[in-house]
Amino acid sequence: MHEATFRLEPAGPYGEPTAGTDTTVALWCNDHADLLSIRGDPTAVLAAVDERVGVGDRIDRGDRTLAVTADCLGEEGGTVDRSLRRHGCLLVPPLRYERGTKLVQVLALDPDDLTALYRDLVDESSVTVESKRSFDQPDAGENRGRSPFDTAPTLSPRQREALTTAHERGYYERPREVTAEAIGTELDVTRRTAAEHLRRAEQKVIDAYVERSAHR
Repeated sequence: MHEATFRLEPAGPYGEPTAGTDTTVALWCNDHADLLSIRGDPTAVLAAVDERVGVGDRIDRGDRTLAVTADCLGEEGGTVDRSLRRHGCLLVPPLRYERGTKLVQVLALDPDDLTALYRDLVDESSVTVESKRSFDQPDAGENRGRSPFDTAPTLSPRQREALTTAHERGYYERPREVTAEAIGTELDVTRRTAAEHLRRAEQKVIDAYVERSAHR
């Protein structure tokens, strides 16, 4: 089994509203309606979805919004869906959108199928290969029974960068080896902005842990 993750741009009406923002979107497709998990400000994303197919229902939970579409977004899949079928590749849900791009995780039995898919996508989009790996078989138990609330936290690029930098520089050691001001200097932001990125990232990590524990 072979897996690849492609980053596509442009990202269409669901990814374009995330450009220049910390908002991220995860999309699970169904045959009658779809589920969107939006982190950050959902306003622009939901407006685009509402214009396209309509928003059936939504739930707001802090900085995350769950929304069910009034119709199937999969029907608007376009080139990616056609290319997947053409080359016998399988989409691994969810589709993810961030920074105005679309992340597509794909499985194939033959690595040549992934190569053919990549060439197909390049004809229509700007494509970056984010990751590739091979393995014997999918882990059947890895995602069994999980809900969108039982996944790893989806951090914005800046939150991820701040958290990683803080961890690498010893911010979470006792005593601390670096200050929030130093983290901000390294990220080229103010101390207050760096602290806010860290606070939001920490909250997401804690929320994910608590929710994962509740679903066990």
